[in-house]
Amino acid sequence: MKLTKKSHACVRLEKDGQTLVLDPGGFSEEDAAVGADAILVTHEHPDHFNEQRLRAAMEANPAAEIWTLTSVAEKISSAFPGRVHTVGHGDTFTAAGFDVQVHGELHAVIHPDIPRITNVGYLVDGGKVFHPGDAFTVPDRTVETLMLPVMAPWNKISEVIEYVREVKPQRAYDIHDALLTDLARPIYDNQIGTLGGADHLRLAPGASAEV
Repeated sequence: MKLTKKSHACVRLEKDGQTLVLDPGGFSEEDAAVGADAILVTHEHPDHFNEQRLRAAMEANPAAEIWTLTSVAEKISSAFPGRVHTVGHGDTFTAAGFDVQVHGELHAVIHPDIPRITNVGYLVDGGKVFHPGDAFTVPDRTVETLMLPVMAPWNKISEVIEYVREVKPQRAYDIHDALLTDLARPIYDNQIGTLGGADHLRLAPGASAEV
C-alpha cells in the first residue's frame, strides 16, 4: 500500500489501482481529494472537512463515494444522492477495495467549556493504517502504521507520547502538523522518537512511503 502525506491531516492511500483519501480539509491542498475513489472524513471541523475539496473530488469522479459521520453527511449528502454513507463506531465496510473498521465516538477535549462533537477513526485493511481524527482512540486491533496527531489545540506532547505507547504501532507518521513550525519539529521528533517506543517518522506534504 502506498501512503502519501498531504498537508495537515490529509492522507492518500493507494492499492491495486484505487485511491482512498482521508480528511481532505481546509488546511490541505485544493486538489487533495481529486482522483479519489473513496473518501473518509473523521469529523466536521474545517481542517478535516472542507465541502469544496469533497465536491471537487466527487465531480471529478462520478463513481467516487464518501463515508463519514452524521454531522458531515448532513452537509454534503443532498448534493450527491446515494454516494454519501453514514458510519459510526463498530461499523465495517469496504471502500474502493480497502477494508475499513470505524473506531471512536468523540472528539478530544479542547476545553471543558467547549461542547465535544463526534469524531471517528478509521482502521484500514485490518490495521495496516489507523487514522484517529482528533482523538487518542485506541483500536482493539494491532496497528502497523499510526497516523499520529502531533500538534493541536487539544493535545500536549506528553499525551502524544503516551498515545504511541498505548497503541504500540510498528511506526507512527506525523499528521495534524500544520500548526507545528519547522523550528520546533526537532524537539517533537526527538521526544516522541525517544520515548514513544515506535519508529517515529515524518513525510513532507506530497511525499510517499510504502506501508
